[in-house]
Amino acid sequence: MSFNALGESLGTDAMRWLALLPLVVIGIATLEGLVRTFWLRRGYDWRAFAASVADALGRRAVDALGLSLAAPLLAWAYAHRLQTLPLSTPLAFLLLFVGQEFFYYGYHRCAHRVRWFWATHAVHHSPNELTLAAAMRLGWTGQLTGTALFFTPLVWLGFPPNAVLASVALNLLYQFWLHAPWMPRLGPLEWVLNTPTHHKVHHASNTEYLDCNYGGVLIVFDRLFGTFVDERADVPIRYGLTTPLRTHNPLRIAFHEWGNLGRDLWAARSWRGRLRTVFGPPGAKP
Repeated sequence: MSFNALGESLGTDAMRWLALLPLVVIGIATLEGLVRTFWLRRGYDWRAFAASVADALGRRAVDALGLSLAAPLLAWAYAHRLQTLPLSTPLAFLLLFVGQEFFYYGYHRCAHRVRWFWATHAVHHSPNELTLAAAMRLGWTGQLTGTALFFTPLVWLGFPPNAVLASVALNLLYQFWLHAPWMPRLGPLEWVLNTPTHHKVHHASNTEYLDCNYGGVLIVFDRLFGTFVDERADVPIRYGLTTPLRTHNPLRIAFHEWGNLGRDLWAARSWRGRLRTVFGPPGAKP
C-alpha cells in the first residue's frame, strides 16, 4: 500500500509530483517541531522524530524489494473478477471510496485485535508523544504480512488493483494531519469525518480508550459498529503502547513486537496455543 500504486494509477506526470510528497510530509512535520521548540518553547522529542523518519526510509527500502504476500491474490482476484468497473463516472469513484473505507475499517480493527497484524501496527502506536512525525511511523513488515489482503474484495468486484491501492494510499495521506493533537474540534464534521480529536483518542493507551476509532477518512463505521469513543474531560490521554517502548532505535521499534510474538510462540506447548498466540488478540497467552 505505497505511493507507487498511487502514481501508477494516476500516470507518469503524477509520479513526478508524488516523488516530492515524502519531502513535503517530512518538511511539515519538521516545521511542527521547530514551532514547538523555538516559538512555543514546549520542547520536542527530536530523537523520536529521527526514529520516525528512519522508519519511513526503511519502509521505502523494504517496499523497493517488491516482496508482497498479497500481490498474487490481488492478481488472481482481478483475473477472476465479477465484472470490470472503470473509474469513468463519479458514482464509480464514490463506490470505490466507500468500499475502501469499509475494508480499511476492517483491516484497522484486525490490526488491533489480531496479533499477526498488530506486530506491524504496534510500530505506529509506539511513539509516546503524538506528533505529525508519528504519522510516518508505519513499520516495515506490512507488505510481508498481507495487509493488502483486506482490500481483495474490491478487486474481485472489478476495481483495478492499482486504483484500489491508490485509494488506500490517499486514505493514509489524509490521516497525516490527524496526528496533530493541537487541532481544535471541527463542529458538525466530527459526526462524519475522522478528525484529530477522534484520532488522538485512537492513539491513547488508557484502558478507557483502547481499541476504538478505527476509521480512515470517515468515522461513520465506528459509530455504526460501536467502536467510537469520544475524548473525556476526566481522562487525560496517555500516548504510546500499554507497555511503553523507551527506545529510539529504528530496528528495535520495527521488530520489538515480532520479538515478543516469537518468545510467546516458543513458550507455547500446543498447536492450539501457537495459533492463539499468532491470531489471538495482543496480550493473549498461549
